[in-house]
Amino acid sequence: MTAALLDSLPYARFLDLRTQVNGDELTIVMPFHDRLIGNPMLPALHGGSTAALLEMTAVAQVSLTYPRLRLPRPINVTVAYLRSGRPRDVYARARINKAGRRVAHVVAEAWQESRDQPIAALTAHFLLDDVDESTRDS
Repeated sequence: MTAALLDSLPYARFLDLRTQVNGDELTIVMPFHDRLIGNPMLPALHGGSTAALLEMTAVAQVSLTYPRLRLPRPINVTVAYLRSGRPRDVYARARINKAGRRVAHVVAEAWQESRDQPIAALTAHFLLDDVDESTRDS
């Protein structure tokens, strides 16, 4: 389900995002490609690719947790860049802190060598739409 979701998103395909599911724990992997370099002098990953990885990880976690919902829509997204992303694979996980009937608060972190040294973190709110509700409004 989650792999199919990411395969349906063009930017996720461009980033070559891969899913690893272990029970209810979802990890999204962004394999390194030269096209992801934003600053070739360091070299460092482009912040946009890192932010996209985090947002899509959060969307995938919400979709996995609430499978009857339509694709969650972001209300607000904040990304904190904590370290330079090096030219290597990046891993990300998201956690739903709180979900009500209409809104979910999600946090996500991306790391490379060690999960306890994240390169970026996301905090976001997503609008939750039930598939049945969305067809009633039409």
